Amino acid sequence: MHQRQPSLLHRYLVWEQSLTISANRLSRQSWLRHFFKLVSRLGNGWGWAAILAAFLLIDGREAVMPLAWMLISTVIGIGLYGSIKRLAARPRPSEHCVRIVLSEPPLDQFSFPSGHTLHAVNFTLQILFFAPVLGWIAVPFALCIAASRLVLGLHYLSDVVVGAVLGMLLATFALALQVGVI
Repeated sequence: MHQRQPSLLHRYLVWEQSLTISANRLSRQSWLRHFFKLVSRLGNGWGWAAILAAFLLIDGREAVMPLAWMLISTVIGIGLYGSIKRLAARPRPSEHCVRIVLSEPPLDQFSFPSGHTLHAVNFTLQILFFAPVLGWIAVPFALCIAASRLVLGLHYLSDVVVGAVLGMLLATFALALQVGVI
């Protein structure tokens, strides 16, 4: 009898789970686990608040409108990823695989997409546009936030990638509105 080949999607999901397990193994190193837990907590808002405060200090009154748009895009982002999470209802990686250990409690029930990554990309792109001098801190911070989602066992790679794409689209839309393209 002829055996069916696994579909491309099935092969991707197996690979993605393997990648998630490998990334999560990094959390066994105490210093890495603590580092990424700190990054994750700062990614809840306090880290971005500090960077945005620096933006306000650097640009003063010129920063007020861009900051307002960043906050508006944050609210839109929360609604966007929250709606997608409820529709997709993708369980967290630890619910599918006992080898994945959560190092930080999730802020919500579902995995897809990563809200932390969405906000990190959204803020970073807008900061790079209006205050490129802060890119040296915003870019590494955003990359560490994205990595933290995998290392802490909270998300799959596709959750992070889609969160990044949504953040990019949101930032592009907000920037287009700010500079009058739309």
